[in-house]
Amino acid sequence: MPHPTDHRCGAITDVPGIEVGHFTDTRRPTGCTAIIARAGAVAGVDVRGAAPGTRETDLLEPANLVQQVHAVMLSGGSAWGLDAASGAMRWLEEHGVGLDVGAGLVPIVPAAVLFDLHVGDARVRPDAAAGYAACAAATSAPPAEGSVGAGTGACVGKVFGMQHAMKGGVGSASVTVDGVTVGALIACNAVGDVVDPDTGLPLAGARTEDGRALRDIRRALLRGEPPHTLLAGTNTTIGAIATDAALTKAQAQRLAVAGHDGLARATNPAHTQLDGDTLFALATGRAPRHPGMLVLAAMAAEAVARATVRAVLAARTLTTAEGLVLPCHADLAR
Repeated sequence: MPHPTDHRCGAITDVPGIEVGHFTDTRRPTGCTAIIARAGAVAGVDVRGAAPGTRETDLLEPANLVQQVHAVMLSGGSAWGLDAASGAMRWLEEHGVGLDVGAGLVPIVPAAVLFDLHVGDARVRPDAAAGYAACAAATSAPPAEGSVGAGTGACVGKVFGMQHAMKGGVGSASVTVDGVTVGALIACNAVGDVVDPDTGLPLAGARTEDGRALRDIRRALLRGEPPHTLLAGTNTTIGAIATDAALTKAQAQRLAVAGHDGLARATNPAHTQLDGDTLFALATGRAPRHPGMLVLAAMAAEAVARATVRAVLAARTLTTAEGLVLPCHADLAR
């Protein structure tokens, strides 16, 4: 299997029935990403961070009525960005996708947001028109990675202040075992470092005082370096896992839970009180076999870890009009 630093990591769109589209706002660094399942997908969610911004997560509880969703919206803009899901609903309705309630179609679109309001003009944020545009751009081709869509304004490694942070972004990956595929798409805006899941060494995150190297947040905190005071919720890693295996809602929820294992391998610290880490899971049911939940869970964790790494490897340096400079992994690698 390719290492996450290998560009041949696959993508969530390797799962049949899944399409992805980005909207990237040119007015400031922000945007949104739509993951679409036109034929519907059984879905689950696990909200692990302590400062989430979400929509329509209660209906994904296994005991609740609705069985399938038609898209997941990931967005920047903090709570403002939840409006992007309304645009996705409008696009899906126009294209004949949704839950038939007799009086018409109701597309089911859960959503999660990350905080990027400190990067550029906070008055510019994804809205319903942005969500509509992301859906209109969706295809089954491998999605763009890095500083696009929901990851446009994302940054990582903010524990010791934004002046020492680096650029985050969107990444995707997939794993196939015995004819069954699990893919993930992650928008990484973590307060912590993104690390190589095999070595534990940081790839992007908090930099040293001179800005030329990585500080390694885990080791810095353990040796007593005090973190900066940060506003809760100004971070967050969000994403979606998809598989072509047939799952129940309870199994989809467990797949989302397992995905957070991969997030914890690739970010440190993860699931903090300052992050709203949220992962959705979608099952299209198109595969002819089911390898069992143990195997699927291992695949989900691996896909999430790889996608998280891809998010920072594909990111590009950002300089805002206000003078904030967020270098990318490639800058430090040079």
